[in-house]
Amino acid sequence: MRDTLGEFEQMVLLAILHLGEDVYGVPIVDEIARRTGREVAPAAVYVTLRRLEEKGLLASWMGESTGERGGKARRHVRVTGAGLESLRASRKALDSMWRGLDIDVRGAR
Repeated sequence: MRDTLGEFEQMVLLAILHLGEDVYGVPIVDEIARRTGREVAPAAVYVTLRRLEEKGLLASWMGESTGERGGKARRHVRVTGAGLESLRASRKALDSMWRGLDIDVRGAR
């Protein structure tokens, strides 16, 4: 069984899927902040992207150099099939844990 994805790893993968093709770090940071209302440190996203790629859940490549970045190329990412499967498994596990709970009624113990 594959390691369970952490909450932030899920957010990064989901942000990439929402953004579509040709995705790189800054829009991922912005997408997570926009959808969650949380401040997101760019360094946290870049570390997570590297970790997800090491796990085989992302693939990356260097894009063309751009004038706006002083000729530096951007590293683009996409979610792999293994990444999609990990997201599905994480969602299934959480859905299973939530099933049958009504936290408004039961509250914390």
